[in-house]
Amino acid sequence: MVAIPKPAGALDRGGGQGNRLPVSQRASQPDPFWYTAKTRLLGPPLVNEQLGEQRLSKPLALGVLSPDGISSSAYGTEEILIALVPIAGIAAFTLILPLTLVILLVMTLVVLSYREVVMVYIKPGGSYVVARENFGPRVAQICAVALLIDYVVTVAVQIAAGTAAVASAIPAIGPYKLEICIGVVLLMCYGNLRGLKEAGKAFAVPTYLFAGSVILMILIGLVREVIGNLHPVDPATMHGTYALGSGTEGILTGVMIFTLLRAFANGGASLTGIEAVSDAVGAFHPPEGRNARKVLIAEGIILGVLVAGIGWLAHATHATPYIVGYPTVLAQEAQIVFGSTFAGHAMFYLVQLATMLILYTGGNTSFNGFPFLTSYVAGDSFLPRWLLKRGHRLVFSNAIIVLTIVSVALLIIEDADVNRLVPLYAIGVFTAFSMAGFGMARYQSRHRTPGWRRRQVINFSAGVLTAIVVAVFAVVKFAEGAWVVLVLFAILVPALIRMNREYSAEGEVLETISENQPPPPPHYARRTIFVFVDGFDLATLAALRYARSLRPTSIRAVHFVIDSVRADKLREKWTRANRGVTLDFIDVSDRRLTRAAAELVEREIADPGTHVTVVLPRRSYSALLGRLLHDRTADKIAAVVSRIPRSAATIIPYDVESRVRVLQERHAAKIAAESGDVADQQTRVEEAEVADKHATPNGDKPPAKARGLLKRREPEPCGPDGLPLEVPSQDAAVTPIGSLSGPGRAVVEGRIRVVEIKPVERNSVLACEISDGTGTLTALFYGRSHIPGIVCSARVRFKGSVGIKDGHPVMINPAYELIFPAV
Repeated sequence: MVAIPKPAGALDRGGGQGNRLPVSQRASQPDPFWYTAKTRLLGPPLVNEQLGEQRLSKPLALGVLSPDGISSSAYGTEEILIALVPIAGIAAFTLILPLTLVILLVMTLVVLSYREVVMVYIKPGGSYVVARENFGPRVAQICAVALLIDYVVTVAVQIAAGTAAVASAIPAIGPYKLEICIGVVLLMCYGNLRGLKEAGKAFAVPTYLFAGSVILMILIGLVREVIGNLHPVDPATMHGTYALGSGTEGILTGVMIFTLLRAFANGGASLTGIEAVSDAVGAFHPPEGRNARKVLIAEGIILGVLVAGIGWLAHATHATPYIVGYPTVLAQEAQIVFGSTFAGHAMFYLVQLATMLILYTGGNTSFNGFPFLTSYVAGDSFLPRWLLKRGHRLVFSNAIIVLTIVSVALLIIEDADVNRLVPLYAIGVFTAFSMAGFGMARYQSRHRTPGWRRRQVINFSAGVLTAIVVAVFAVVKFAEGAWVVLVLFAILVPALIRMNREYSAEGEVLETISENQPPPPPHYARRTIFVFVDGFDLATLAALRYARSLRPTSIRAVHFVIDSVRADKLREKWTRANRGVTLDFIDVSDRRLTRAAAELVEREIADPGTHVTVVLPRRSYSALLGRLLHDRTADKIAAVVSRIPRSAATIIPYDVESRVRVLQERHAAKIAAESGDVADQQTRVEEAEVADKHATPNGDKPPAKARGLLKRREPEPCGPDGLPLEVPSQDAAVTPIGSLSGPGRAVVEGRIRVVEIKPVERNSVLACEISDGTGTLTALFYGRSHIPGIVCSARVRFKGSVGIKDGHPVMINPAYELIFPAV
C-alpha cells in the first residue's frame, strides 16, 4: 500500500509508516532521453528568477556593442577594390579615395540620425521600434524583414570574413574555409543555447585589440609614407588576384559609372552594425540616452578612422584582392607596413588574430539581436508566438536554432565567399537606416522639441541618402543576388501582415467572448460516445474506461472495415473479451476514414438534443518512433469531427512502454505474493504447533500477538486483461457504497472514476467520484484544485460523514488514503 501526505484529520490507520512512500515520490517520472541529453549538453535548466540584467559602463558598452560595426571596416575597402580593379585597373587605387569619402559622408549622417534615436527610444528594438511608433506596426514590418535578413547575412558575412583572416595567416586552411565557417556557427549556436552573454568583459577585448592594432598599423604606415619608406607593390606581378582592367579611359561612359556605383554599393558594407547601440540603450547606466549617444559617437569616430586609414593604405600600397578571398587586403597592408622582421611578423599575426576575433564576435551579436527582434515582432503578433518562448537556459532557443539553420544554409549556397554574400547584405541594413531616418523626421515634426528643425533636416537627409543607397544597391547588384532579397521582401512582408490579421481576428473573438456573460452550459437529452477501435489492445481498453467515466447515455465501439480479415480477428477477440460494449463494423470501401467518421457523427446528431463525443485511442511512443509508426490518423479524424456542431473529439494517448512495465511489475508482485502465501501457511502450521505446546493449564492459547501471526494486504484484484477491477473491499471496517442509505459516518473504498474541478462562487471544489462495484460515492474537497494521487483509476479509501444528495451518497472534505496508485 502507498500512502499520500494527509491533511489535518486525515485517515490514519495507526502504526509506523512501514514501506509507505509519498505519492509525489512514487509518481515522479524519469526524464526522457532527449531532455537528459539536452541537460548534459547545455547544463541544468535556469529558473526565471535568474533572468537578470547587466548595466554597461561606457567603455564596456563600446567594446561589447561595437564589434559588428567596427569589424565591417576589415572588408569594406576590399569590396570596393573588387568592383574597381577589373575595370579601372591601376586607377582603382586612386578612385578608392573619393569613394571612401562618400561612404564616410553617409556614415556621418547615419550616426547623427541614430544619435536622435537613442535619445528618444530607450527601450530595445532600434529601427523597428522607430518605424512602428511613427508609421504603424504594418509599415514597420518592412523594417522587421530588413533587420531579420540583416542579422542572418551578418552571421554568414562576419564568419566568412573572419575565416578569411585566419587563412591569410595560415594559407593551408584556405581550402577548408567552408567547413571552418560551419563549425564556428555551430559552436556559436551551442554557446548561445547554453546562455552565452555578450555583456562580459571578454567580449570587449576583440574590439579594443582590433582597433588598437589596426590604428597602430595606420600610424606606422603614415610615418613610413612621410619618410618615403612605404613602397607599393606591383599588382601585375601578383598571381591569383583580380586581373587589372584597361584603365580610366572614358570614365564618364555608362560602364564606368555603373562600376563606380557598384564599388560604392560594395563599400556600403563598411557601415553595417552601426545600429547595434540603439538596440541596447536600456542596458546603459543612467542616463541611458546620453551615455548611448556618447558611445555611438565614439564608435562612429573609430569606424571612420579605420575605414579612412585602411582605404588610404590600399591607395598607398596597391594591396590587391585575391579571387579566393585570401590573403585579404587588410592582411597585405599589415604585411607591407610592418615589414619582414621578427617584430613585423609578430604584429602581422596580431592584426590577423584581432581581425578574426572581432569578426567572429561581430557575427555572434546576431545570436543576441535576432532572437530579441523576433520576440518583439512576435509580441506584436506578426511572427509565430513560439518565438516568444524562452528555452532551457532562459534564451530564445527557437530563434537561435532558426538563425543557425538559415545562416549555415547561406554559407553553403555561397561557399562562404564574402564577395558573393555582400549583395545580400546592405539592402537590409540600409533599409533599416532609411526607415529610422524617416521615422525620426516624422517624430520631430510631430513633437517639435527645441531644435526640432535642425534634427528633422538631419534625419530626413539620412533617410533620403540611405534610400538612394538601397535603390543603387538593388539596381547594380540585382543580378549578383540582390534579387533574392527583393523577392524575400515581396514574400515576407505580406506574410507577416497576414499572420497578424489571423492573430487579430482570434483576439477580437476572444475579447468579445470575455466581455459578454458566458452562455449557460448546454443540456442535452442524449449523450452518445463513439469509441473508434482499430484493434483490441490496452489502448482500446483505456479508451473504453475513459468513455464509461463520462457517464454517457450510450457507448458504441466502432471499427471502420478496410481489411475484412483483420476485422474478423477483431470481432473474435472482442466477443471473447465481452467488455459489455457493442462493437459495430462499418465498411469503408474507399478507405476515406475521415469522411466515414464525419458521416457517422452527422447521422447521430440529426436529433437536435444529441451530443456526440468521439474517443480515439492512440498508442504513444517516443517522438521519433511515433512518427515512424503512426500516420496521425487520429489527429485527422479529430480535426474533422471537431468542426461538426454538437460534437467533440478526444484523443486518449496510451503510453505502451510504461503501462506494460507496470503490468509486468504487478504480475511479478502477484507471483511473489502467492509464494509468500505458501510460506505464510507453513509458518501458521509451525506457530500452531508451538502454541499447542505452550498452551495454558486451562487449555487457552496465548494471544495472537504472542503467536506472531503476520497480517498482509492482498494484492489489488485484476481482471483477465491485467487491469484493476471495481470490487468491494474485503476489510470488515469498510462499508460497501451500495449499502449507504442515510446520513452517518463511514469508511468507504473504491476506484476513482471521475475527477472534476467545479467553481463555487469565488472558490473551487475538487469533486471525486469513486465506485466499488456496489455503487458510487462523490467526495467534495472545498478549496482544492488538485490532490496528489487523486486521479482517475486510483483506488482510495475515504473516511468521514456521509450525506445523501439526489439519491447519491456524498462526503465533504473526507480523510483520504491512497490504497493503489493510478494504472
